[in-house]
Amino acid sequence: MLGPVLLAAARSDSIRRIVAAAPLTRPVVDRFIAGERLDESMAAVRSLAARGLEVTLDHLGEDITDPAEALRNRDAYLQLAAALKEHGLGVKAEMSVKLSAFGQALPGGHELALQNVRPVVEAAAEAGTTVTLDMEDHTTVDSTLAILADLREQFPQTGAVLQSYLFRTEDDCRALAGEGSRVRLVKGAYKEPASVAFQEKREVDKAYVRCLKILMAGEGYPMIGSHDPRMVAIGQELAHRNGRKPADYEFQMLYGIREAEQQRLVADGHRMRVYIPYGTDWYGYFMRRLAERPANLGFFLRSLATRG
Repeated sequence: MLGPVLLAAARSDSIRRIVAAAPLTRPVVDRFIAGERLDESMAAVRSLAARGLEVTLDHLGEDITDPAEALRNRDAYLQLAAALKEHGLGVKAEMSVKLSAFGQALPGGHELALQNVRPVVEAAAEAGTTVTLDMEDHTTVDSTLAILADLREQFPQTGAVLQSYLFRTEDDCRALAGEGSRVRLVKGAYKEPASVAFQEKREVDKAYVRCLKILMAGEGYPMIGSHDPRMVAIGQELAHRNGRKPADYEFQMLYGIREAEQQRLVADGHRMRVYIPYGTDWYGYFMRRLAERPANLGFFLRSLATRG
């Protein structure tokens, strides 16, 4: 199976050197990752903001194996929050965090992740922005939503991500559709078993629409995370049907993907947020994305060949 092979490659320093040296690699990395340094990510934020786009920033680093790595990831986000505050970019940029980067998968990981992410959420609030908790595989959902509930007691603007391909997600949408709740809805990219998730694209799409209907009819703030033109159109129709103004929801897409569509949505008066990953762990990030769903390889390469 290709997935395990890619995961093994993600842990191989020798394969990393080969991939990093390949002529195709750098254009792919430059296209989809804002850079390795914090100042490069800030340059990307300013560039996108100048074009009317908003952003959410992800400092690369997940699936850690050492508590010291969790602290380094925490500190990287604290530096990011300080930079956003210094440059007055909090109104344009929020932060996305994967709790596995904060130690969620380590022994005592739930408490460790909460302990490490709380100062990041506090720093984000001081910078005039907020944090969204990315969702990972299905085994982390209960822990992530429990941490969300804890953080929202003091920071109600803290957001969450839900994945439509999980059977449970409609119920999770109902639970999170209340006033002040921020939810990014995505289809899901992890390889999940048939016991917990839809396996066919058609069923995942149908579930996405059902979930989006719940969020749009609720009192929260839906964030439509999709590059699918049909889902974008359905999102617009549901917003209109539920009397939502442009400030009451937003679209989200990945950095470097469907850039022309991102600009079109902004020109049409919609809020459009770009998900920007940055950091030195680009190799592991890229290989894990391919391992989660190997079909992503063709998607990335097609996007590289047909920019915008």
